[in-house]
Amino acid sequence: SSIFGHSFILFDFLDNRILFNRYCFLFYSFIHNCTIFRYTHTKKSGKLTYHSLLFLSERPKNGILKIHGGTLFDYVFVIDKKMNGKQRTNFIIHQYLQGLLKLIEENKNNSDGNLIIRGTSYIMNEKTAQRIGFRVIDTDIIQKLILIYNYFNILISFSIAKGYLSFPNLKETKTFETTLRDLVHREKYIMDLNEKLKSSITNSI
Repeated sequence: SSIFGHSFILFDFLDNRILFNRYCFLFYSFIHNCTIFRYTHTKKSGKLTYHSLLFLSERPKNGILKIHGGTLFDYVFVIDKKMNGKQRTNFIIHQYLQGLLKLIEENKNNSDGNLIIRGTSYIMNEKTAQRIGFRVIDTDIIQKLILIYNYFNILISFSIAKGYLSFPNLKETKTFETTLRDLVHREKYIMDLNEKLKSSITNSI
């Protein structure tokens, strides 16, 4: 009787755990599909613009143009699985720089040189960002909540970027900011750095 009792408790526990996992999976699928729908809708409506394979921007609002480093699907389908961690990081930064150059080209004739360009990244380090004209600012609470909300997608993207399972520390995520005028002044340097990265990627593959 005791054995059957323990077996019943064990099976009941396993059933509940399986049911819980199913609910978690369904909940994540719902949230994930909502995220996909939101990105697809905003892209079709013109609110999001791709400037390179892994670099996009939102429509300027209140003097601020927000930039992003691509979606989870971009990381899955764009990054070559044969690349190692360093090659992948270089490729991602190369795409960031490529996108910045396209953004500069498209906005050179913009009379508002004080337009703020702002983005949050867990790939770009502070030193590289400063070299291309950005400065570090405090990440606002809304952006922190968005990062927490999208942690699973960030986890997968970060792991793809590293080439192995890696858990990003959101405390190390930084928000960078510059102006359109400063970015235009840095165009030549960004072009040179981009060409160096492009050459290193080509030679290492």
